[in-house]
Amino acid sequence: MGTQAQVAQLQHGPQVPHWGLTSRVAFRFCLVYFGLYCLLTQIAGGFLPLPNLETPDPSTLWPMRQIVTWTATHVFRVTHPLVYFSGSGDKTFDWVLAFCLLVATAVATIVWSILDRQRLNYVTLHKWFRLFLRFALAGQMLAYGMAKVVPLQMPFPFLTRLLEPFGNFSPMGVLWSSVGSAPAYETFAGCAEVLAGILLIIPRTTMLGAMVCLADSIQIFTLNMTYDVPVKLFSFHLILMCLFLLAPEFQRLADFFFLNRAPGPSTQLPLFVTRRANRISLAVQIIFGMLLLGMNAYGSWSLWHTYGGGAPRSTLYGIWNVDRFAMDGQLRSPLLTDGGRWRRAIFEFPTRMAFQRMDDSFARCVASLNVKDNTLELTRDDDKNWKAKFRFQRVAENQLTLDGDMDSHKVHMQLQLVDRKTFLLVNRGFHWVQEYPFNR
Repeated sequence: MGTQAQVAQLQHGPQVPHWGLTSRVAFRFCLVYFGLYCLLTQIAGGFLPLPNLETPDPSTLWPMRQIVTWTATHVFRVTHPLVYFSGSGDKTFDWVLAFCLLVATAVATIVWSILDRQRLNYVTLHKWFRLFLRFALAGQMLAYGMAKVVPLQMPFPFLTRLLEPFGNFSPMGVLWSSVGSAPAYETFAGCAEVLAGILLIIPRTTMLGAMVCLADSIQIFTLNMTYDVPVKLFSFHLILMCLFLLAPEFQRLADFFFLNRAPGPSTQLPLFVTRRANRISLAVQIIFGMLLLGMNAYGSWSLWHTYGGGAPRSTLYGIWNVDRFAMDGQLRSPLLTDGGRWRRAIFEFPTRMAFQRMDDSFARCVASLNVKDNTLELTRDDDKNWKAKFRFQRVAENQLTLDGDMDSHKVHMQLQLVDRKTFLLVNRGFHWVQEYPFNR
């Protein structure tokens, strides 16, 4: 009898109560808004994150770009040019886009509600849209999670960071350097996000995945709000989408956590009527989920070897104190008022270097280092007319000389390598036993 009842349920479906007017209108609004938001933002690229391929957000393409630009100019009276690509998720463009989506969604919901006012529920449409949102969230959790597991998103503080006063850090810089200096914690946080993504991929663990994803998203949103990380708008949308997935389970969660009742079975219906179709669907979802996980893992690992801790280091890697500096044959004393004298040279990556002036400000340069000829050519990011060409000689492992022309002046420098392990952030390590707090 039990088997016959299950077969009948699969064939005809369980009895679904009629949705109230509020539920129907809310579903229409959420489907249109979240659907548009996912398709027009970075979430769209998360469905197929091809390594080494950067695709612009669809909202920056025609016609949305023109719509948002017109709205910013004529509705919000924005007079400055809009920034479309910067790495920030809280640009004027992003906020105006959200406004445009809200207006379009409100109009679409009203029209849809009038034309479809006789419908009793959206059970079938809800099943498929729930599947869409599951993978939209899973793609983002896997992308951000793998970027932390590697770890890539917050690298260990670079050499220039080790020299900067803490008071010069922005709030976001404090967060990035703090998390980056504790790679184990970053990996742990990434594992929590990857776990949410994996659980969202599997239909039976969707509720648990949405709960883990909600916890992750709330933490991300809180950090963004308190450290002024420009992904506030995006992380807030992740929270809303998690709540949408959990909405049908609110009563069961309330029964279990607050009302001391045994929660009933989930009311979420399978995608198809037949078991065979549902098994095939499950296999397809898991395979696609594994593809998402693999591509994000490969992409993060590749970027770590290109830009992160696994990237190639400069031949002259290290922080070099300038002990002796002569310009045009004149020895320059290390005076804090001497803006033309170098205090330190910092070599980290093969094509980049920086030098620190006597007032502790930095100038970042593009470097071309030729080991065969022992030559170093520099150009400045902030001054296109500035250039330098040196011949370097590594007298000893920790001693370096630079001779050549810099900004139309003859320059001679003698430099001494600083042991990176002298920095407390680098050498402190971890201690199980501490007799006193160590909070320097």
